[in-house]
Amino acid sequence: MSPYSAKTEFEHGSLVAVGVLLSNLGTPENPTATALRKFLREFLSDPRIIEEPRWKWWVILNLFILPFRPRRSAALYRKIWQEDGSPLLNGTLRLGEGLAEALSLGVASPVQVAVGMRYGRPSIRQALGNLREKGCTNLLVLPLFPQYSGTTVGSVFDAVASELRTWRAVPSLRTIHRYHDEPAYIEALSASIRRVWRQDGKPEKLLFSFHGIPLRYFAGGDPYHCECHKTARLVAEELRLPGEQYEVSFQSIFGKEEWIKPTTDVTVRAMAKAGVRNLDVICPGFAIDCLETLEEIDLLNRGFFLDNGGERFRYIPCLNDSAEHVRALAGLIRSNLSGWVPEPGEWDAESARAEAQASRERAEALRRRGSPADAGYS
Repeated sequence: MSPYSAKTEFEHGSLVAVGVLLSNLGTPENPTATALRKFLREFLSDPRIIEEPRWKWWVILNLFILPFRPRRSAALYRKIWQEDGSPLLNGTLRLGEGLAEALSLGVASPVQVAVGMRYGRPSIRQALGNLREKGCTNLLVLPLFPQYSGTTVGSVFDAVASELRTWRAVPSLRTIHRYHDEPAYIEALSASIRRVWRQDGKPEKLLFSFHGIPLRYFAGGDPYHCECHKTARLVAEELRLPGEQYEVSFQSIFGKEEWIKPTTDVTVRAMAKAGVRNLDVICPGFAIDCLETLEEIDLLNRGFFLDNGGERFRYIPCLNDSAEHVRALAGLIRSNLSGWVPEPGEWDAESARAEAQASRERAEALRRRGSPADAGYS
């Protein structure tokens, strides 16, 4: 049996399609200990996430984490679970649908969008397979992590490469590594903040909370910490916000080793104790609301702030599938499809259909002569 796979059936004369893979972190299939155990095993087995000797980490994961953590994590997921399932999955799928619609306008060649989660389902393997079956011979990979980290973007690229190395016909490949300082992304974030402020007024402080990474990853060359600070600075400049009115912190600390600081929980407590009464928090490292924003920020850290003297805590939601987010990402995608997707004025639909028909006729002629036409392009 061959180790390489291919499209179910090669079709001569089909129009070349471009595939866009949107990848997010992933989610358990339901908020139960069994589902969390499966999800956490996959997530925490990724060497990009935990840079420890494999034998050592296997012992820790299987003897000290998986027997206990899934039940606690399931209880947290139940707090934010929606009637129709995971908010992260639902939001990512809606964003994908919005982008598919936006990218279908004003282009000549077919553009297909598929969502593939780094962990869980739908998987990157499933998404890439769907794009292949739709005839996508050009592939653009967009991890939904604005700031680059090896733990997120690097891991997505690992998974894509691992899948493509099993394909017989490997597509042309482009990747988007980061978009933390893209003007349209900065403007989308700023617009979401302005909208809240117009409705309910400005706070005393704005806190940018990003997911953390271990300090040794940053010391080892991961640029994530710096890109988070740049995003916050650019948004603050767009809002004309003085430096003393905003701060940057890092959340979701895991394990006992030192992570980049300051941490969000310590920061919100300190703000409240220092006399800050009105605080807004936004999480620009997350494209879609998820456990880390809906539970950790809007519930847990809200409690930390109010319990220490704060009076008003507002969580500003992720961009999710908002029109501003769709516009920003659609523009980013279009700029990275240059040369793959011709402009309508550069593309003659009638000529393209005629060439496709001619290709099918040449292939059929080869078949009639007994040649293996499907083994190559004609």
